[in-house]
Amino acid sequence: MTVIVNGEPREIADGATVASVVAAVTKATAGVAVALNDEVVRRAEWTATPIRDADRLEVLTAVQGG
Repeated sequence: MTVIVNGEPREIADGATVASVVAAVTKATAGVAVALNDEVVRRAEWTATPIRDADRLEVLTAVQGG
């Protein structure tokens, strides 16, 4: 199925979850936030939140620096 991740189309497997998409996008283990179709998804819900065809995800990673 095709979803939009950070503004770009991406093919993902059926049965994918927010957690599996985040793992494919970033190796960061902390400082990551996700919005699914403009709704923030709490980290505790990532593994239980399914992704559906045409969903829109924004995966944001905090970066330190100045």
